[in-house]
Amino acid sequence: MPPPLLFQSKLLCFSLLYLFTTFFLALYASISPIRCIFSSLPLDPIPNTLFSYPTTYGEHKYAIPTVHSSCTSPIYFSDYGPVLEEIQNFCRNSSFSSPYLRYLSEKRESFAGNFSAYKRKSYFNHSDDQVEVPCGFMKEFPITNSDRLAMEDCREVVVVSAIFGDHDKIRQPKGLGAKTLDAVCFFMFIDDSTLGSLNSHNILLNKDKEDRIGVWKIVRVSSPLPYNNSAMNGVISKHLIHRLFPNSKFSIWLDAKLQLTVDPLLMIHSLIISANADMAISKHPYNIHTMEEAIATARWKKWDDIESLKMQMEIYCENGLQPWTSKKLPYTTDVPDTALIIRRHGTGSNLFSCLLFNELDAFNPRDQLAFAYVRDLMTPKIKINMFEVQVFEHIAVEYRHNLKSSGQTSSSSDSTKGLLKTKRANPETVNGSRCEGYLLKMWGESHES
Repeated sequence: MPPPLLFQSKLLCFSLLYLFTTFFLALYASISPIRCIFSSLPLDPIPNTLFSYPTTYGEHKYAIPTVHSSCTSPIYFSDYGPVLEEIQNFCRNSSFSSPYLRYLSEKRESFAGNFSAYKRKSYFNHSDDQVEVPCGFMKEFPITNSDRLAMEDCREVVVVSAIFGDHDKIRQPKGLGAKTLDAVCFFMFIDDSTLGSLNSHNILLNKDKEDRIGVWKIVRVSSPLPYNNSAMNGVISKHLIHRLFPNSKFSIWLDAKLQLTVDPLLMIHSLIISANADMAISKHPYNIHTMEEAIATARWKKWDDIESLKMQMEIYCENGLQPWTSKKLPYTTDVPDTALIIRRHGTGSNLFSCLLFNELDAFNPRDQLAFAYVRDLMTPKIKINMFEVQVFEHIAVEYRHNLKSSGQTSSSSDSTKGLLKTKRANPETVNGSRCEGYLLKMWGESHES
């Protein structure tokens, strides 16, 4: 073969190789394990621009980049049309197969009753359906009657969020199907501080019409609030959704720092119905054991009262909390990321939510610390689908909270996300502790079977 022809042939081969390489790299990027969700887009999706905000509203709330480059357990979403029909049929025809949970209704000076650790644990074994369980609302939750009626009228799926203390921006969900708003209610709880911020940006000034921002129905929780702590006031709508929306069959809790990017009906179908679960929640990106999360909470000042954190863990260890081991499978962790919680309302999930809320009322709003304690010790057991954090990063975008002045701390700061590394406790502080056995087992130094 003459040299010029040989050169042209090599050039052609290299060109074809480059084209094929580029094509397959692009193809791999679109179907590689980085994609954690697989679904078809809803037919006739609602446009992403659901509400136009002033440019100054939420200008400092930056998105947090995802850090995970692989996905071990992708989620497959079914087609939108069949999912919509199945969920609507379920909601129309469903009746709770087990008896309704009965709630303690006595009036007290505190919102959740201020029960002792022994009394709270006595409700963990719910073998008698006639027993009334404490579940908040022993003190007024200050909302209007019209808002309460609107909440009771939500009978299928509800998506709930809350902003107290003006920490976040109200964000509109993306990827909604054309008929989703017929089946899904969106409710946002706010306090006077947040309302004042919205009004300062000329949002929600028209008092003659229903308070609504895009898809969100705004519910003002007026002063005096049940708790002095903003996070605890948010916990009411986070963990007592089944009480605020007694007729809803499914719910999704969404921290206000998140923006949904997948239709909520698809999420419910894949993560709850197809998984036959009572609740779906993401695994924590770093910690596995409750004690790891407690140490990180103290180290990064996510809750300032260190002594109360220590007392909480001591009480939990004394009452049966164990570190994660393979005996707890199919759960692969004791620590969730509770920014997004999907529930099928029923006796099991409602009981879990009540018991968990009672622990938060007793100690602090850091719900990861009480999660495994309630999950492992309650009866009857609840089935929780704890999905991979990579899935969480693909169904929601996370944003930072409002920037704060120097010296201010937050009980729920995300500024250290990605840096949580726990320290091993000083052995001298472990000896004699009620958590000594827990820590030795967590460190692999226990000789117990």
